[in-house]
Amino acid sequence: MNDGRLLLLLGALGGFLGVVLGAFGAHGLEGALSEKMLATWNKAVHYQQLHALALLATGLLARQQSAVGEKGWQRAGCAFLLGILLFSGSLYLLVLTEARWLGMVTPFGGLAFLAGWGLLAWQSLRC
Repeated sequence: MNDGRLLLLLGALGGFLGVVLGAFGAHGLEGALSEKMLATWNKAVHYQQLHALALLATGLLARQQSAVGEKGWQRAGCAFLLGILLFSGSLYLLVLTEARWLGMVTPFGGLAFLAGWGLLAWQSLRC
């Protein structure tokens, strides 16, 4: 699945889970969390959804431009996926467990997002 299909699958799953987790936050966690923690949950959902779309776009570009630097698209997609796991994942766990040390993981997810956007820009210039 090196022609972008895996990135499309991961983007679709990321979007699906973002809707599920957003609904859980709105209906299952409302009233059980402070406003600040609910805002943290919503920020995690927001960034997950944005980067699920980025994965979809990267997958589409990889399929369209499969003959041109396939690994570049994969690297961008991997960075977006890593960002979702580290950024959104650490915030979800922070809210659910109140383990404050997880806040130290979140910036690494932000760096992975930045790397993904940078790699996407670089790969776009190469095509």
